[in-house]
Amino acid sequence: MGKLTRRALIGGGVLAAAGAAYGVHKLRARPAPAALGFDVSEEERAAAIALLDKYPAIDTHAHPGRTFARGASGLQPILRVYKAQSGFEKRTVSDMRKGHLTAACFAAVSDFNVLALGEGGLAARRPFGEGEAWASYRIQIANLKKLAAHHLVTEMLAPDALDAARRSGRPGAIWTVEGGDFLEGSVERVGEAWQDGVRSITLVHYRTNDLADAMTNTPEHNGLTAAGDAIVQAMNRLGMVIDLSHMSEAGAFRALEVSSLPVMFTHTHISSLHSYHPRFISLELAKAAAEAGGIIGAWPAGIEISNLAGFADRIFELVDQVGIEHVCLGSDMDANYKPVFDDYRRLPDLVALLVRKGMSETDLAAFLGGNFLRVWTANESAGKA
Repeated sequence: MGKLTRRALIGGGVLAAAGAAYGVHKLRARPAPAALGFDVSEEERAAAIALLDKYPAIDTHAHPGRTFARGASGLQPILRVYKAQSGFEKRTVSDMRKGHLTAACFAAVSDFNVLALGEGGLAARRPFGEGEAWASYRIQIANLKKLAAHHLVTEMLAPDALDAARRSGRPGAIWTVEGGDFLEGSVERVGEAWQDGVRSITLVHYRTNDLADAMTNTPEHNGLTAAGDAIVQAMNRLGMVIDLSHMSEAGAFRALEVSSLPVMFTHTHISSLHSYHPRFISLELAKAAAEAGGIIGAWPAGIEISNLAGFADRIFELVDQVGIEHVCLGSDMDANYKPVFDDYRRLPDLVALLVRKGMSETDLAAFLGGNFLRVWTANESAGKA
């Protein structure tokens, strides 16, 4: 779930009063799309669709339709409006089909109930009630699995399920959780999540928890805790992919040290002298993840870019910095901050521009899905051993 600010939520007139005045239907209306910043010919788009039909495209971090908000309780008023805007999974899944996206990681949000908006954006503003984090997870994972039970998507529990998902005609859905709060430091909970079909966990979101510090908060643990070490090792044993997005640098370096398997930063970018943001990671950390076989998800947040053309440039920046074999797509769809890629129907346009800018077919296949499948397969194979 990407950075949200008070301005982002209310700047477009999305107030609590709007919910009462216009109702949920109006709040769920599709917003104006982000700008492309370039033109695509019919021939370029057709060629891009042919490539997407040839090579699987997998979004490593997404919240299609904001399923995580269904049944959420204890929310701050403005987040209750955000909840009212949610529940449009059918629309986003339809967009996946039209954009020729093969699969996506559908992410629950572990700390959503306790988040609130301050001047710096989202952060945990109250503690969890006893059992609240686990109860919220149970609601969210059940709602996600209903998407497959109702034949909207095809559940993918392993990389080799990809072919079946493609044959089904329904987008593949890989269950993930953003934030390890629901684990409450319990190794046994990791096993329960695995049995639920969860195949990746982002250890920290906006709330510093008992595993590690969130990168947007003042450090408390100065790295991964002993419980965090144990959770990383438990995930390795099961073959569950570790996502280090949102984690403090000290914690992420420790997780890389503890993990015996490649990890992901599913939605971020690399800080530089000319491009800094608290949600970006250092080049040193990105290279360390790449050297361990991991991947960095290109994140289309509207931070210093304003259109899809800017996102294409950002993808090439990542490729230049860590190598094509370590870059993937992490859109944060439907929960991103000022997204410049906000509609899966635009995926062929993005592919067309990447090709125009010189990305080879081999490199495109790696970026779209090959790199993620390699990392997932490495984790899953180790879990089987």
